[in-house]
Amino acid sequence: MATLESVLADFPSSVPDQPELVKMEREGDLVWLTISRVEVMNCLSFPTLKRFRSLLAELREDLSIRCILITGEGERAFCAGADLKERKSMDPELVPTFVMNIRRLMDDVEEMPQPTVAAINGFAFGGGTELMLACDLRIATESARFGLTEVALAIIPGAGGTQRLPRLVGKSRAKDLILTGRRLQAAEAETMGLVNRVAKDGHLREEALELAAAIAANGPVAVRAAKAAIDGGSELPQEKGLELEARCYALTLPTSDRLEALAAFSEKRKPVFQGK
Repeated sequence: MATLESVLADFPSSVPDQPELVKMEREGDLVWLTISRVEVMNCLSFPTLKRFRSLLAELREDLSIRCILITGEGERAFCAGADLKERKSMDPELVPTFVMNIRRLMDDVEEMPQPTVAAINGFAFGGGTELMLACDLRIATESARFGLTEVALAIIPGAGGTQRLPRLVGKSRAKDLILTGRRLQAAEAETMGLVNRVAKDGHLREEALELAAAIAANGPVAVRAAKAAIDGGSELPQEKGLELEARCYALTLPTSDRLEALAAFSEKRKPVFQGK
């Protein structure tokens, strides 16, 4: 699990701190992280990666946050992947470090204890698709577009796309998408399970908040434990997965939230969970 100290150690000292590149907005027990580079379709630059990863390292320690929503500024793009203009002028010695940090960003997102929701408001190509794949759930506008387009640049998806996509949509579909580099519309993406829900254009934020609020209304310890059981057990043999499920279940038994849920059921009221 990445700490703030380990994240900062991954970046050369020459990479500046630019807080404006990824904005954080808290709404009660929910948090929005917004990539704010609308002029370049919210591409991921070195400073953007540093800001994004630093925020995630801080947020993972705040368990009062019950869900994290990730989006891009504006209506044109969620994230169009790596900043190719920056890459073109980058010192060749820094390229491996840049690629490593893109991959580690996706790992950071996937490993967050809190559930994550990608709110996809436009283009999500290359690293943008890989970013949404790293999230637990994905909701997109009708006009959103997706694609792992790296082969057109004579490279391959290098931030988890070749691994996360087949686990989500199946090996054959993943090969179709990755080897051709073709782009998908939202309706097809929903049909194949690449996105969970499609929102009408102009209604993404409210529908994403509705989804996040539905998660946040449940017992926070239980939600985190269920996520850990699914993520940790889905690639294990079933016997081992069931053992992990039992360990995750055991985490919920001593909580006051479990007792509150029983009391609320008995008293015919909504429970008030404290995350304890």
